[in-house]
Amino acid sequence: MTTYIPSITLPDAIFANPAAAILVPVGLGLGVGYSVSPKSTQKTYMALKQPPLRPPPQVFGPMWTTLYALMGYAAYRAWSTGTASLNPTTVQLTKQGATLFTIQLGLNLIWMPLFFGLKRPIEATADITLLTGVTGYLTYVWSQVDTGAAWCLAPYLGWLGFATYLSAGTGYLNNWNFADKERDSTTSDRGSGMDKDYVNKAPERK
Repeated sequence: MTTYIPSITLPDAIFANPAAAILVPVGLGLGVGYSVSPKSTQKTYMALKQPPLRPPPQVFGPMWTTLYALMGYAAYRAWSTGTASLNPTTVQLTKQGATLFTIQLGLNLIWMPLFFGLKRPIEATADITLLTGVTGYLTYVWSQVDTGAAWCLAPYLGWLGFATYLSAGTGYLNNWNFADKERDSTTSDRGSGMDKDYVNKAPERK
């Protein structure tokens, strides 16, 4: 059972301030996304064989921004409710959740560099599997503090389950090897900076 570990937990001031609680995960998520290079990421994504139900790459930016904002708001809600409680157990659960929140955020932020930057699908899938487990436990812990915070984490937890399926499915279909996987843009796509078709898309019938 994870306990509150101040040395690896985000500062209290971040959890206590609604703007900071939301902007920190959003800002870190966007920063990691741009550091990996969006155009290169999209080219790699389109070049990989994908499992069914794959979303287009344009979905991920808005989706993750929304989920980062929701997780930040959940953190603020749980912290503001829990630390104001007169019940020491509730306070302890709140702080335990803060440590879990920090751990899951770290696991979240390293997935994209592992998957797209280093092209290590095995490590990336292990990371997102652990991330989903930690987030599930975090949701359970904070549900005992503030049900609203737990509900804010529910969409994130659901998306992580789907993302784990995509990560594992993509790794399996590509023999767990993404080396040199990047699809060159066609002439018609160079102006947009991304490809329109997946490498394993079935050809259209004429």
